[in-house]
Amino acid sequence: MHHSRLLLLTCIALALPGCRLLPGGGGAAHDTQPRRMPPTIDRGGTVAPSLVDQQCLAHLGATGARFSPLANSSEAPGCSQINAVSLTDLQGDMSRLGISSLGAVTCSTAGTFADWARYGVDRAARAYLGSGIARIETMGSYACRNVAGSSKRSAHARAEAIDIAGFVLEDGRRVTVKADWNAGSSEEKKFLRVVRQSACKRFGTVLSPDYNAAHADHLHLEFGDGSFCR
Repeated sequence: MHHSRLLLLTCIALALPGCRLLPGGGGAAHDTQPRRMPPTIDRGGTVAPSLVDQQCLAHLGATGARFSPLANSSEAPGCSQINAVSLTDLQGDMSRLGISSLGAVTCSTAGTFADWARYGVDRAARAYLGSGIARIETMGSYACRNVAGSSKRSAHARAEAIDIAGFVLEDGRRVTVKADWNAGSSEEKKFLRVVRQSACKRFGTVLSPDYNAAHADHLHLEFGDGSFCR
């Protein structure tokens, strides 16, 4: 009975948006997106999707993202994947956006990432580089580890952070943080800073090469309520 109920609730959550609909308005979805909450466990020990979990999956589907929900898991103290998904690709204004090397991310992180990719990245690429985005290259997401040089768990340990290495344009050009943040053309440098500032409006913490040498080759995007942008 518990398993049947869990399956029904999950199907309802996924069916609501059809997992293929386009966002209905502008790029302010971050303000209304439901936050991550602890899972509900029934008497039989089965983790049931909460209403917030269902709403998050509905929001993610409404962005046009293609994804698969993942089973909740906990690898070690402070390391977990709760209401996480595996993203296949995202929806841009005119085409789909591929993603490379991305692992599990929480639904909330995925929703924010999907909105940023469309409104903050694809549109900026068309405006500053004259071509849309074909693929976003990442350096991964979930990793059971601490913040470098500390005993504090990284947001990566909760599947709430994504590291962005670069972007492949529809015309074949490749713009990377490592090669083009400081040495790219004026348009490429402007594009990278615009997408960083757009990320800062949506994610709680955003770290770039301007922060320290450890981020010389990527943008760290971390879901949360903070406002640290560097």
